[in-house]
Amino acid sequence: MDWLQAAKERQDELIQDLQELVQINSVLDEDTITSEVPFGDGPLKALEWLLDKGKTEGLLTKNVDNYAGHIEMGAGEDLLGILCHVDVVPIGDEADWTYPPFSGTIADGKLYARGAIDDKGPTVAAWMAMKLIKDAGIQLSKRVRMIIGTDEETGFRCVDHYFKQEEMPTIGFAPDADFPLINAEKGIAELVFSQNKIGDETKEQLLLFNAGKRPNMVPDFAEAKVQFVSQQFEQNFQTFLSKNQLEGTLLMEGSRYIITIKGKAAHAMEPEKGVNAAVYLAAFLQQELTTEASMQFVGFIADAFYQDHYGHHLNLQFEDEMSGKTTLNPGIVSYDVAKGGSLVISMRYAVTYPFDKKITAAQRFTVTKGFSLDIQDNSKPHYVSENDPFIQTLTEIYRRQTGDYETPLLSTGGGTYARVMKKGVAFGMLFPGEPDVAHRADEFVVVDNLVRAAAIYAEAIVELAGKK
Repeated sequence: MDWLQAAKERQDELIQDLQELVQINSVLDEDTITSEVPFGDGPLKALEWLLDKGKTEGLLTKNVDNYAGHIEMGAGEDLLGILCHVDVVPIGDEADWTYPPFSGTIADGKLYARGAIDDKGPTVAAWMAMKLIKDAGIQLSKRVRMIIGTDEETGFRCVDHYFKQEEMPTIGFAPDADFPLINAEKGIAELVFSQNKIGDETKEQLLLFNAGKRPNMVPDFAEAKVQFVSQQFEQNFQTFLSKNQLEGTLLMEGSRYIITIKGKAAHAMEPEKGVNAAVYLAAFLQQELTTEASMQFVGFIADAFYQDHYGHHLNLQFEDEMSGKTTLNPGIVSYDVAKGGSLVISMRYAVTYPFDKKITAAQRFTVTKGFSLDIQDNSKPHYVSENDPFIQTLTEIYRRQTGDYETPLLSTGGGTYARVMKKGVAFGMLFPGEPDVAHRADEFVVVDNLVRAAAIYAEAIVELAGKK
């Protein structure tokens, strides 16, 4: 069957479904969380929207305690899983968006919205693939289950809860990364550096410092309140902004300054593609502050992370051939003179990383800098050999559909649901050469690629679960 042609014929339906889904603001909403609504109204609304689509098609659906759910088709003992998520990261500053972030505006062959590529676009492409197979009347020898999570961006609590009650797929893929296929996912650890020294508001220069909302995003805005600075402070700040090609503001509040820097958001798996506003603000203040607690805080940030995303100062750097370099992203940075400071770091570490050895050494080192280091969370690396028949099948399907026989299998610093499966991989839907705009302003998906991905997923489902 010509799956690409079949998908093209339903392009309008595909676009409409995606527009409806991205118009749901499904950012984790602390204000509406209850015992029955674990991640807030938005993520639940997005989950229910997709489950309702499954019911309309006459497929088996299940909502597991509003944490996650599934849509199932086919029959058989074995289970093929397609693991998707409908929650999204915050939009950042809406002024940075060309089109409203929850509009699903189409321009120049692209659909713009938060979640367009991460992960609502791929989810809708996979959903279309299931509908194409159902409508074609193709018989399946396995059950095919789309598992829909609502907390992928903030900790995987959704699938952790789901798999306590539901069976684990025999094999599966997550359409939440890149083609051809990702068979190596780095480990993801959240490290918390806590400053041990408390300052005196009557003497310290730095009073407040805040940047970032999520460890898995590069902060695009940072703000600090300072006092007792030099007469050259304003001039020095303008020079720093000019030198680093940054935007920022400086306002007087009584005898104190409110200072801000604007950066550029990016995914924590590729911090080098963003501009970390917190790190740049710390780097400037390191030149200006002299009081003990203030200098200790900004100095630690600047020394460890200014123009270095790989942890050399902390001796956390490491790389291997299968997964590349370890990266560190200071995602949440805060300081209060009466409480001290803290940094929440998203570390994406290589598959063969000597974790315990490296972290123990870093803990000893940070103590000498007036900080403690704790591990808040740690998701270990995930790897499936490229020689596995499952991997080879998916790779061949991608190559047949695209004619791309050159692009090698990939590794990622991102964490997908593939890592929760015993035999799972990330399979698309970002094509080679496309910019990765996940977690950024003006996130988009290319409509033609959305259609092409639906065709690839349809063929993959039939090849893996169809009757031979």
